[in-house]
This record gives sequence, structure tokens and C-alpha cells, in this order.
Amino acid sequence: MKTIDLQRRRWLSLGGIILGSGCLSNVAMAIVSTPKPLVLRLHNVNTGESLVTSHHKGYFSPADLQKLNYIMRDRHTNQVKVIDPNLFFKLTQIQARLGARNSEILILSGYRSAKTNAAMRRRSKGVASNSYHIKGQAVDFYIKDIPLARIKSVAESLKNGGVGYYPRSHFVHVDTGPVRTWRGS
Repeated sequence: MKTIDLQRRRWLSLGGIILGSGCLSNVAMAIVSTPKPLVLRLHNVNTGESLVTSHHKGYFSPADLQKLNYIMRDRHTNQVKVIDPNLFFKLTQIQARLGARNSEILILSGYRSAKTNAAMRRRSKGVASNSYHIKGQAVDFYIKDIPLARIKSVAESLKNGGVGYYPRSHFVHVDTGPVRTWRGS
């Protein structure tokens, strides 16, 4: 009788282990397949401000959008503009494709008021008169320790919006306008 009970217990234990491992793999698969939020790390080099925010499937909370709009403000006039949320989503895509999710995107220029843009245009012929910066649809940036050419290549691979490459000035411009590319100074 004892040998039968021992054998039965072994079979029941083995069945429990098999059943448990089957459930565990489903739990493990659910954890792996659950999308993680994309994190956006920004640092405005002109103001010294940093911001870390996240989104799920391109959706930022209204509170996060306010913070993002603020960090992208015109530093000359302190004017805040509503920035196209697709621009922020595009930046997270660039970060992710570069494998730089923990790196900060270093912002040189986000929103520009018409007045600031005109002043910049007087100093440099490379500034467009009807810039996407004025519309809140552009950012000039770089990421420390990542070659500009690689950032440009990844931005172009998204095939959405404009990509300007400025190797001498050390930044890449991206915007949410029509698809186009150019090389500046």
C-alpha cells in the first residue's frame, strides 16, 4: 500500500510541476509581450533644464505635454507654444532605434517666435523664413556620444517629416512637415 501511495504522489507531483510550468510560461509571455512605455529624455542646453517623460503608443498625458511644450519654448522671448505631439513621438522613435533610450536628447532649438526666427535669419542665411520651428513642429538636437551621421540616418529611415544635417554646427534638425532632406553647414 505504501509503495502505491508513493508512486501516486510522484505522478501527482510531476503533473503539478508540468501544469505549473505551463501556467508560468503564459505569465512570462504576458510580461514579455506587454509593451513598455517609451521614455523620452530631454535636456535644453540653453536653459539647463531636463525632463524625463514617457508615453504609450504615441500618447502623452496633457500634464506631460505642458512640460514638453515648456522645455521647447523660445528661450529668447520665454514664449511657450503648443508643440506637435508627433515631434515628441518621432524623438522617442529615434532614441529607440539608436538604442539610446537612456541617453538625453540635447535640444539646441525648439519653438521659435517669428521675432526670434527673423533675428536668426538676419545672422544666418541657413534659417528658413517660414521655419517649422515657428509652427512648433521642429527641433534641432544631438545626442552625446552618438555620431551625427548615425542620428541623421535613423531620422531619415522613419520616412516622416524633414531631416536636416548640420555637421559643422553639430546638430540634426527634424520636423513633422513633408518628407525631405538637406545638408546645412
